[in-house]
Amino acid sequence: MSPTPLGSIVSCGAYLPRLRLPRARIAEAMGWLRPESSTPSGARAVCNWDEDALTLAVEAARECVRAAGSARIGSVSLASTTLPFADRSNATVLAGALDLPQDVETADVAGSLRAGTTALAQAARRCGTAQLVVASDARVARPGSAQELEFGAGAAALLLTDAANDTRQAPALASILATSHRAADFVDHYRMQGEPFDYSLEERWVRDEGLLKLVPEVIGQTLCTAGIESSRIDRIVVGGSAGTASRIAKEAGLGHVRLQDSLREDCGDTGTAHPLLMLAAALEEGAPGEHVLLVGFGQGVDVLLIRLAAARPAGAPRAVSGALARRRTEERYARYLSHSGLLEVDFGMRAERDNRSAHSVAWRKHRAVTAFVGARCQSCGTVQFPRSRVCVNPQCRKTDTQVDHRLADSLGRVKSFTEDWQAFSPRPPYVYGNVEFEDGGNLMMELTDVDSGEIAVGARVRFVFRIKDRDALRGFRRYFWKAVQA
Repeated sequence: MSPTPLGSIVSCGAYLPRLRLPRARIAEAMGWLRPESSTPSGARAVCNWDEDALTLAVEAARECVRAAGSARIGSVSLASTTLPFADRSNATVLAGALDLPQDVETADVAGSLRAGTTALAQAARRCGTAQLVVASDARVARPGSAQELEFGAGAAALLLTDAANDTRQAPALASILATSHRAADFVDHYRMQGEPFDYSLEERWVRDEGLLKLVPEVIGQTLCTAGIESSRIDRIVVGGSAGTASRIAKEAGLGHVRLQDSLREDCGDTGTAHPLLMLAAALEEGAPGEHVLLVGFGQGVDVLLIRLAAARPAGAPRAVSGALARRRTEERYARYLSHSGLLEVDFGMRAERDNRSAHSVAWRKHRAVTAFVGARCQSCGTVQFPRSRVCVNPQCRKTDTQVDHRLADSLGRVKSFTEDWQAFSPRPPYVYGNVEFEDGGNLMMELTDVDSGEIAVGARVRFVFRIKDRDALRGFRRYFWKAVQA
């Protein structure tokens, strides 16, 4: 018999930046350091200039919440080692972008690459209301380092409900049966406060003294707690090379299990997000009823025992395969360095401007700015952004008839656009235009993830949460919504 589930995973979401930097391009630029090395295969998912761990998290969470339907979310946990704000609740910004109720509980979980699995285990053990767990990282690596070939950017999100009291009509994707943990200050890598790069220790020592000794022990503890024989485990989700994952499985008496693909070739290691990203892939690929072990490693070990649903819900999204399919090759290594803040570029005098934020206005308009909430006139139905007391429809012009209307999840159409090579943009040209919303109304707004010649009048667009600009003088980032091709 299987133990009583702690919680049910009812939906998942995944997001990878569209840009992929081929490892061969890195080797071409930095190969003079190690000329004897062979050309590496695959590509890394890398951020555009207006993406970071927070914007990645928003996109993964939006997909997860959209798939969940009407579930009322009671808490949001955001796990990462690269959150943009050290002393501002990043999870609260995430909740605001999703336009969740103000009584939602929010928490940042950080400090270790197993923060994602820790947040998932904590959510499972206290599952009363629906709980959203998001893990996201956008790590940078020193040019020429081994990490530069391995690190990728990405995010994954899972929504959990109480398995015993779940009244949803749609069946769950999976159930969490048991969790086990070990805190161990085994330093395989570290990054001091204020430092941009990880310092990594010798990988064979990490494998032999850390992974192969700590992980099998916690796996055994998990199986003992759950009362499940190792022969009933079908799949293991553990990051790292296939060779190391195979040795971990054998040491744990699981030599028969299937190893979940590490996704290295397609996106790289996405840090705290990676265990949850691999789990989301297992939810897509796994056979009904499979027992899966999820492993998180980083100054300790988390192991979660998960049973896939007896049948995959009809219409359940394939979050990871969809995220992997949205891709475009980043051909310019120097541009990647600039976007990552690793190469200081002289953008000229037009870049010399003060981007000070008006925080009082940002608070008063926070639903418009963060959640992209406009208004709809109850009298004539006209949609507008931003909201105002008077309807903008010249045939209506009624006062105080506006109700909230969220535009973030709408589609739109480009009515006109400009490719501006004179205005400053970290990725020239600066592309902006008049976008008409599917629900009505229009807005002059920025377009992103497009290069010169890629956009056209009439193009369908959707909307994404991105960095609007950076206040370098005061060390602040502002966020808003932009249009991307649908």
